[in-house]
Amino acid sequence: MAKLCDQCGRGSAKATNRSHSNIATLRRQYINLQTKHIDGTKVKLCTSCIRTNTKKATA
Repeated sequence: MAKLCDQCGRGSAKATNRSHSNIATLRRQYINLQTKHIDGTKVKLCTSCIRTNTKKATA
């Protein structure tokens, strides 16, 4: 399963680790995915989408 948000489609980003000699090593920065039940279906959402959904639900 891909590490993507089901609502906005946002995924991981590239970043680098830097050693003392400034050599770059690539690594991944994964988004904060949470599993939620929406209308009886299990959905993977990032935390920013969860916050947006709760703000829209209360407004």
